[in-house]
Amino acid sequence: MIEERRAADPTEGDFVAFRFAGDAVKGEFRCSGCGYGVAVSRELPQCPMCAGTTWEEAAWSPFGRARGAA
Repeated sequence: MIEERRAADPTEGDFVAFRFAGDAVKGEFRCSGCGYGVAVSRELPQCPMCAGTTWEEAAWSPFGRARGAA
């Protein structure tokens, strides 16, 4: 199965940017299939819980409030 990757267009309503297993990233991500969370600093893995390959960047960060207070 070939997955198509499209550029994000923020003017198209509720847009969720998906990343895929093997993409080089840094941050926190959730599996779009089962919600399993990972913190990554190299490349996204295949989900160890459901074998999914599509990830969403996690909205929550433990330092999110600290950034706003600075």
